[in-house]
Amino acid sequence: MALRTEELMLNMGPQHPSTHGVLRLVVTLDGENVMDVQPDIGYLHSSVEKMMEHRTYVQNVALVDRGMDYLIALNNEQAYCLAVEQLAGIVTPERARYIRVIFDELNRIASHLVWLGTWAIDLGATTVFLWCFREREMILDLFEKVTGGRLHHVYYRLGGVYADLPEGWVEECGAFLDYFLTRVDEYETLLTKNPIFLARTKGVGTISRADAIAMGASGPVARASGVAYDVRKAAPYEVYDRMEFNVPVLTDGDCYARYLVRLTEMRESVRILRQALLNLPGGEIRARVPMTMKAPRGEIYVHTESPRGDLGIYLVSDGGETPYRVKIRAPSFSNLYALTEMMKGWKIADVIAILGSIDIVLSDVDR
Repeated sequence: MALRTEELMLNMGPQHPSTHGVLRLVVTLDGENVMDVQPDIGYLHSSVEKMMEHRTYVQNVALVDRGMDYLIALNNEQAYCLAVEQLAGIVTPERARYIRVIFDELNRIASHLVWLGTWAIDLGATTVFLWCFREREMILDLFEKVTGGRLHHVYYRLGGVYADLPEGWVEECGAFLDYFLTRVDEYETLLTKNPIFLARTKGVGTISRADAIAMGASGPVARASGVAYDVRKAAPYEVYDRMEFNVPVLTDGDCYARYLVRLTEMRESVRILRQALLNLPGGEIRARVPMTMKAPRGEIYVHTESPRGDLGIYLVSDGGETPYRVKIRAPSFSNLYALTEMMKGWKIADVIAILGSIDIVLSDVDR
């Protein structure tokens, strides 16, 4: 007599330790094969968009710092400040624009290190986790010496940055970059040709270029599937148009390709940082902007390249001291949606590897 099988619906989360945030996955299984995955979100909803509509433009810098992706506070601050500056016609001094690029790229590296370390420990590579967080601590030390904070900074201001770089900071940052490149090589020594790592990632969790585009994926997730798009190149902001760097693009669309893209991005961030430090001009660090500024009537959409992808801020002003409407285009939201295609047909043992490879932060999804 033929065996009859039934599909099993499995709840992963919302407390599962490997879900990279408070996320619930409803996984439909046929034996060990994943038939369907439905993300269940909303556990971290902060109402940050609505809160921003009841606070002044200046106060909102602190909100985007904390109410969005908590690993990239500086990138969040930059996207918001750029939107307000363009809407209000605020001109940022040259030195401040370079400093922002420096801090954005340091934040990109720090974010990728959290991703690599936590993803590696998901796959059993404990040493990589310890090494990545050691290097990240060095970046946080650099942040703390300028902003006073390690995770949340409120360092950017409308029209510039809060404080100038202290004496010796540029040299210290340059020394870190020299050291860090050798560490990236060591991460690769442990992982890139490791047969266990290859078995868990290569060819696993694939998504085609067409599906990545259709689902709105961006950042390393899209570039690993052949989508050659990076906001820093496509629509340059700050002083990125003066920087020479490459955008890594692969076509395999699997977990391994997403790993290689982020490793290359860290090296390219070092390249950008060296140029910015070398060409850092003198002068003012902030334009004069009143604490109770009013933006003219109108609307603006500004997007930047965050470590997780295309981060956008849409602002509508009615001429008052607070935004009339704020909408955040969060890259993690679309990348999480792409997960539904990545996991179909794979094994239940692959679910955590695939989930970790897209590098979602749930505070970026639930707003």
